[in-house]
Amino acid sequence: MPVASHPNAGTKGVPRAEREGQILDAATAVFGTDGFAGTSVSTIAEGAGISKPLIYNYFGSKEGLFTACLHRNGALLADEIERIARGGDVGPIRGLKTLEGIFAVLEDQPLMWRLFFDGTAPRTGDIAAALDTYTDRITGLAVDGVTEMMHIAGIRDEADISAMVAVWMGMVDSLVNWWLAHPDESATAMTQRCVRLVMALYAPGVMKR
Repeated sequence: MPVASHPNAGTKGVPRAEREGQILDAATAVFGTDGFAGTSVSTIAEGAGISKPLIYNYFGSKEGLFTACLHRNGALLADEIERIARGGDVGPIRGLKTLEGIFAVLEDQPLMWRLFFDGTAPRTGDIAAALDTYTDRITGLAVDGVTEMMHIAGIRDEADISAMVAVWMGMVDSLVNWWLAHPDESATAMTQRCVRLVMALYAPGVMKR
């Protein structure tokens, strides 16, 4: 009987939800390495240890699979950043805790980060909608945090705040990409490194000529 006819059925005794998770893990790794355009469903199926038709049964198409990866991974990242935002910390402390949370989410699958910056992914349809959903959520949280920090510093100029949001978003992306280039670093080590970097910026004499 076809797998698709039983929403909770998996294959070879594996529950459907578990099998979907395995496929999404394999797909995230391949999409994150080769990009949307360079990825084949066959490669993902091989990585997940399943047949290519099963992926189509579960997700419909490569586009559907990529969209599912965006929804799962985007929710993990955005939910964690929102959890930290509700914690009440402000300024550099909130920023460091946000980085700590991002590194913790990415530790098992750091390549999920690249899915949201894939220049080969379609910019129409469900993929574009998913990208917009999670980039808007994450950017909105960045705007809130940066605005709060700037107001505490007595800065309310909108252009200054906008520039600082761009600095923050660029810094996070740079740190994650540095981490991807140094895979031996743990999430804890990355957090500790960020603490040292922030402390260096605030160290006495840094701004003196």
